[in-house]
Amino acid sequence: MDRSNIEKIAKTADDKVLLAKVWDKIHRGIQKNIPASTCFLSLRELEMTKYLFGQAEGLYAFGGYKDAERQMLVFLPEYLDESALLGEESPLSCLRATFYEGDTPTHRDFLGALMGAGIARETVGDICVGKGCCDFFVTKEIAPYVLQNFHSAGRTKVRLEQIPPAEVFVPQAETKEIRDTVSSLRLDSVISSGFRVSRGTATEYVSAGKVAIDGLPCEKADKIVAEGAKISVRGLGKIQLKSINGQTKKGRISIVINRYV
Repeated sequence: MDRSNIEKIAKTADDKVLLAKVWDKIHRGIQKNIPASTCFLSLRELEMTKYLFGQAEGLYAFGGYKDAERQMLVFLPEYLDESALLGEESPLSCLRATFYEGDTPTHRDFLGALMGAGIARETVGDICVGKGCCDFFVTKEIAPYVLQNFHSAGRTKVRLEQIPPAEVFVPQAETKEIRDTVSSLRLDSVISSGFRVSRGTATEYVSAGKVAIDGLPCEKADKIVAEGAKISVRGLGKIQLKSINGQTKKGRISIVINRYV
C-alpha cells in the first residue's frame, strides 16, 4: 500500500485526482482505525482503487445490493463486521421515489433530474426504476438535501422517502435471447453476433474506446470473452454472453447471448 503507486495506476489526469482523493479518505480511516468511505465509483474506478490499496484488510466494495454497478470503497475497522454496511454505520442511503403507475420515467429521467437539482454524479449510486417506484442510492451526507429538493423526474411528480437498503427493489432486466454460432470467442465476434452488426463495425467500436467488459474498458478486438461476461457498447447497448455450448459439426462455437432491451 503506497501512495506513489497513483502515478503508475492512473491513465489520465482525472484518474490521478480521483485516486488522490480516495487515498486521503481511506488511508485516514486506516490510520485512525475509524470507518471511511469513498464516493460512488464506476467498476473501472473501483478496480484502480483496489490496485492502489492491494490486500489491505477491512476493505469492502459496496453499492447497496449484490452486483450493483456503482459502488463505494469502504474501510471498516476490526470492531465492525460486514453487517455494518447495511446498518446505522452504512455510508449510503436508499431513497424510494413513488409516482403514478401510468407514468413511465426512465433511468435517464431520474439521473438528469438529480443532476439538475445540483447533486453531483459521484454522490449517486445505482438507480433502479420499476413500475410506480424508483429506488436509488446516494451518499448518506447528501440524503437530507435530496429528500428536500427532489420532486420530479422528467415530467413525472414523485414522492420521496428513505428506506432500509435491504428493502431495495431491483427490477428484473428485460432481455432478448440470441442463439448463434461464432468462429471464435473474440470480443469483435461476440459483439457482431449480439448486436447483429458486421465484424468490421464491431472492431471499429472497440478501437474507438466504446466497449467495456464487466465495466472495464477494452480496446482489444481479439480479447477472448468469458462465459457470463457483460459487454457494454456505447451507442448500441449491453449484452451478456450467457453460455458457451461447445462446437458444432462445422467447427464453430455455439453460444447463447442475452441482449438487454
